[in-house]
Amino acid sequence: MNIVITGANGFVGRNLYQELVKNDEYNVIKITRETNEGFLKQALKDADFIYHLAGENRPKTEEGFTKGNVEFSDKIIAYTRENAKKPTIVYSSSIQAEKDNPYGQSKNKAEKLFETFALENGNKVYIYRLNNLFGKWSKPNYNTVIATFCHKIARDEEVQVNDPNIELKLNYIDDVLEEFKRALEGNPTIEGQFCIVPNAHKVKLGYIADTIKQFKQDRTDRTLPQLDNQFVKALYSTYLSFLPEDAFSYPLITHSDHRGSFTEFIKTPDRGQVSVNISKPGITKGQHWHHTKNEKFLVVSGQGVIRFRKPDSDNVIEYFVSGDKLEVVDIPVGYTHNIENLGTNDMVTIMWVNEMFDPNHPDTYYLEV
Repeated sequence: MNIVITGANGFVGRNLYQELVKNDEYNVIKITRETNEGFLKQALKDADFIYHLAGENRPKTEEGFTKGNVEFSDKIIAYTRENAKKPTIVYSSSIQAEKDNPYGQSKNKAEKLFETFALENGNKVYIYRLNNLFGKWSKPNYNTVIATFCHKIARDEEVQVNDPNIELKLNYIDDVLEEFKRALEGNPTIEGQFCIVPNAHKVKLGYIADTIKQFKQDRTDRTLPQLDNQFVKALYSTYLSFLPEDAFSYPLITHSDHRGSFTEFIKTPDRGQVSVNISKPGITKGQHWHHTKNEKFLVVSGQGVIRFRKPDSDNVIEYFVSGDKLEVVDIPVGYTHNIENLGTNDMVTIMWVNEMFDPNHPDTYYLEV
């Protein structure tokens, strides 16, 4: 199946190409600004499906809107007319097509060209009036305000929010890709006269800026955002894609003494925290119990034993653990417990606890096993 993508080096085109090229049944053909006229004409003549994503939204002059959006679309239509297979066309328009500005007017005119072509030639044409889009590989100061905010905040640059109460209607790039694949299968999401991308998010500009700033602070605090919120989850992934290439890593704070070390890795307000505990040979750690706080221990290197005892009992329970056999040991409430390194090398334990540490309410009571 020959699939042509115009604007293949753009934000959506680049993502779509990488999504479709994974399928061996597709011959995905990229059309970019550098593509010569002969190649374009032949590609459209042989196409089974066309994604027309190319367009102009920031030309140097207003005439650029007409040339990039109307005249180029007219050329796409003219070459596609010569294709006897009558390929389906997805045209990426914009919600701006409803507005009386040069960009919106040019998109509206292009829509009408495709509507007329579909009636006259019999091709299926799916016109998407896309919302503001965000995701990886978008360009700062060009595609979206989210790309600009992510780029600047990741580099400690100031961002300008003139009106924090402005509400944006947004779609995440992954949802766009899923919808475009449904169109490829002949099952686009249609709403009224146009096709839409489901899962639109309505979010205020100030909230977007504050949330991205918190993502940056999360690295210092060793916390994670609320990833059960689908918009925040998508925004966080987008932010990470804008990290400078020399700043993927960040340091943690390690507390060390003669017994070994303890390092907090990740903390969340609703899913607790994860830490890395290193014990020297012969060292025993713990010797305490909790009312409500509960933990999970996973020894990933070394050998040891985890012991339990109820405060009012002399019965000691032992679980022998080893990095050679990965298994999680729950630390139930109401049991004093310790962990001892029985090996000759450092023992490394991943420890999860159900709540972030609160020095004012530690819920930790010393008692030897």
